[in-house]
Amino acid sequence: MTNPPQGLEETTQGGPQRPVVPPQRVQIRCQNCQTPFVVALWTYVDVGVQPELKGAMLSGQLNVAVCPSCGAGGMLASPLIYHDPEKKFFWTLFPQELNLPTEEQERFVGEASKVAMQLLPPDAPRGYLLTPRRFITMQTMLETLLESEGITKEVMQAQRQRVELLSQLAEALEADRAENLLDSDQGKLAQVVAANKAALDGEFFLTLNSYIEAALQQGREDSAEMIGELSQRVMQLSGFDPVAAGLQEPAVEDVVAALRDADDASLEDVISNYRPLIDDETFDAWDAQIAALPEADQAEAQARRDHIYTTLERMDAEAQAIFEKANGLLRDALQAEDPRALLVERHKELSEAFFVVIDANLNAAMRTNQQIIAEQLMLLRQTAAEVLQEAMTPQERLINQLLSAETAGDATKLLRKNMALVNGDFVKEVNELAEQMEKAGRKEVVERLRQVARESASLLF
Repeated sequence: MTNPPQGLEETTQGGPQRPVVPPQRVQIRCQNCQTPFVVALWTYVDVGVQPELKGAMLSGQLNVAVCPSCGAGGMLASPLIYHDPEKKFFWTLFPQELNLPTEEQERFVGEASKVAMQLLPPDAPRGYLLTPRRFITMQTMLETLLESEGITKEVMQAQRQRVELLSQLAEALEADRAENLLDSDQGKLAQVVAANKAALDGEFFLTLNSYIEAALQQGREDSAEMIGELSQRVMQLSGFDPVAAGLQEPAVEDVVAALRDADDASLEDVISNYRPLIDDETFDAWDAQIAALPEADQAEAQARRDHIYTTLERMDAEAQAIFEKANGLLRDALQAEDPRALLVERHKELSEAFFVVIDANLNAAMRTNQQIIAEQLMLLRQTAAEVLQEAMTPQERLINQLLSAETAGDATKLLRKNMALVNGDFVKEVNELAEQMEKAGRKEVVERLRQVARESASLLF
């Protein structure tokens, strides 16, 4: 039985000193190899003072014990208090398998309530601490927490299926290793991959990447290496292309080939898509390729390379001008006596670049704990969004709502509710916006816009 949370410590992580409840250091014995080792066990999680613990909980990395000797382990069954003062959550977890007497549970909750009171500001609400919500399984608590974050049960079910599939693949990999079938098409891993190919998509490999990152952060290099090997073998067996899915950067040679082979009509789109990857190394590799060509072919290849370079410089200069204009608008708005009036007057300048500039400054202010500036920027961002919304035509407002819809089905329902706004001009406007987004490299928005245009056109007949 772990002790109730009692002592507070000071931390300076992320700004000035603030009290926190540290984890308990508990010695346990591995059930697989009997090796004793010490783990950090959290019994009190207050995301008001340690917001990073919410991510650890949601990713299943809190109170996990992994044997340093054999790698076996899992989640520890322990009492836990979860406190979110912003959402007024005060939750208790007493796993059923612990079979704790009621009086011990009440003592634990009582001590946690005292700690919560100490951590809350003097004027903060406290009434919700008197009626904690009780859970008997971590799974149920996590599902409730995810739902509070706007994550649906369907999404949770899909994630559980991915985790189950990961477990099957890991077991198959170990079986193939034991039977010396690692590179055989007859191995169990190949069979599991073939049976679940449709599920081996970008989301699945993103899940694998998150497990690798978590393992590295916790110093479990062996686990990270094993999952990394599994990921590579599954990619190879399934034919999944991580570059096409945006999960892996293409090689320098592939970037050069894409720029070299692009036709003039799509050149700027290709440059936009690859811009984060184009640097001096790219052009050095291209120069090396040109030098290796027969002398008769070098002049034409060099002209193509120089044309790409000058086009890139022009596009960068245009982008720089856009962001400088956005920075100027931000400075003027921050200095204005009436920021809303200024933004209304200059609403045509409220571009995507303006919101990118605000967000960059807001993130910088929050990182450096400049709370007053951060609050000013948040208010300005909200005001700008309201001004932009007010300046939109009904059709533009509908397009924004359609892009914000959670599912394609929700977007279809929204379209049908606004039939009066759907006409030929509306379809044309959606298609034109899709083209603009495509040129800007916003692939994730383009397909949704194309779908909206198709459905809108179908409603006209």
